[in-house]
Amino acid sequence: MNLEAIPRVKSITKEDFLERYFKPQKPVVIEHAVDDWPATQKWSLDYIKEVAGDKTVPLYDNRPVNHEDGFNEPHAQMKMSDYVNLLKSEPTKYRIFLWNILKEVPQLQKDFSFPDFGLKLKKKLPMLFFGGRDSFTFMHYDIDMSNIFHFHFEGKKECILFPQSETKYLYKVPHSLITHESIDFENPDFEKWPALKSAHGFKTELNHGDVLYMPEGYWHYMKYVTPGFSMSLRSWPKSPFNFAKGLYNIIIMRSFDIAMRKIQGQKWIEHKNAKAVERTNAMLA
Repeated sequence: MNLEAIPRVKSITKEDFLERYFKPQKPVVIEHAVDDWPATQKWSLDYIKEVAGDKTVPLYDNRPVNHEDGFNEPHAQMKMSDYVNLLKSEPTKYRIFLWNILKEVPQLQKDFSFPDFGLKLKKKLPMLFFGGRDSFTFMHYDIDMSNIFHFHFEGKKECILFPQSETKYLYKVPHSLITHESIDFENPDFEKWPALKSAHGFKTELNHGDVLYMPEGYWHYMKYVTPGFSMSLRSWPKSPFNFAKGLYNIIIMRSFDIAMRKIQGQKWIEHKNAKAVERTNAMLA
């Protein structure tokens, strides 16, 4: 695919960030933005096991969407101590997705602060994400269209991003936030998914302490090269169009999709997947 490397900077001023990346809505990796956080020195899988080992955490894997699955409903549960042991012992598809650390482990709040990038961050919504070696998230964008700052800890993670302008090439599933789940974005089959050849995006690898800025509504695919975890902080979309789209996604799109799953069952899921292929390939004709 046409993927350019996401720019990397050692550090950046608020003014430069706003002018060079936020206003033009371009991604960037900042390598030393949180060197002063206690988390940068302390946070590891072993540390999380120590402070949160007795917590029961929701787990997700890469199974295809099923009509019986609720929105963001976990596929399994496990004690955090057992989960960390699993991550460190063998590859696993199980991931933790959208784990609210403020609610579950308040003491972790002392390990980080809210950086001033010039955007107002949602201070009640810092979320953690964990994954084992070779586990990944499907290509998706976030329902509220937020600007996202993604802070990575321990190990390496590969990230592929696309702006919303490239949606027409990505085989987006209607009434959802994902692309067709059969696509391998690391090694796409262009004979099966020809429109992907026209998509232009970005790619990078995150290491411990790196911060990835993802502009509002950006598609993202994440793969854990090694076991690790990340934290995301969010800021409301500044574009009125994206703000309205986020409200539409939350209030209308999600409710409609849930209702259709109940009415049509798996036929609804299959219909949406077929439409993703039909609509995207029709554009190439």
